[in-house]
Amino acid sequence: MAAEVKPGSMSKTAPPVNSTPFLRVDDIYLRFGGLNALSGVSFDVQQGHIQAIIGPNGAGKTCILNCICRFYQPYRGTIYFQGVDLSKVATHRVAALGIARSFQNIELFKGMTVMDNIKLGHHVHMHSGFLSGGIYLGRAKSEEMRVRKEIEERIIDLLEIEAIRKKVVGTLPYGLQKRVELARALAMKPKLLLLDEPMAGMNLEETEDMARFILDVNQEWGVTVVLIEHDMGVVMDISDNVVVLDFGTKIAQDTPLEVSKNNHVIEAYLGSDAAAHSKLGL
Repeated sequence: MAAEVKPGSMSKTAPPVNSTPFLRVDDIYLRFGGLNALSGVSFDVQQGHIQAIIGPNGAGKTCILNCICRFYQPYRGTIYFQGVDLSKVATHRVAALGIARSFQNIELFKGMTVMDNIKLGHHVHMHSGFLSGGIYLGRAKSEEMRVRKEIEERIIDLLEIEAIRKKVVGTLPYGLQKRVELARALAMKPKLLLLDEPMAGMNLEETEDMARFILDVNQEWGVTVVLIEHDMGVVMDISDNVVVLDFGTKIAQDTPLEVSKNNHVIEAYLGSDAAAHSKLGL
């Protein structure tokens, strides 16, 4: 069931549109054997925007994120991030460019504490070498203390998880684990944050909290967000722009309001009956 987010309750001021897109997905084709997962998908994401990607299960939404992160290699097309062709970037270097993501299924180290999980996200910015880090002396110790202080003051306070920072992740309820995963992604200091169904499995209160955190990260930190989400209440309320996929092709891209009135979207994604229309608030 979509979260009943009141229109305008989490609304944001849309950032200006720049002539050069922050992220450009250009004519992407992805195939698994004889199955075309993506067929000629193209869209631009402007810096400072929250870009939603919606569509039915199997539409290719997560495939797009995996292509951006270089987990998948398209057989045709190019993805540019701040003008850089990501196909020329080694997979392990993508995070260093400023791209972070969360996953549809929680991918945390369940036996470690919340703080230790979050600190792992900061690894791309660590300067201590392997040996000094292992013995935890000198430069490594001072750097670890600095990172911990920064995480506590910036991320833990923002996401309101101060009370659980020393708890083992595996003992936490699902909603808090999702929040910790967002915290770990933020510890990477991203310019672009990719979120794969961050509200999946949450109750109404948890969903509203997560939506508020995403807006705070976008507006207060200036982080550009690409969001996959099935909760249409959230998508319509916090997104600047929406891309709609169906069977690996893009069938629409526009503002949330215009997408909600698009007949192709209503038919392909929601169906044509009155109950389906209500999911988009029509």
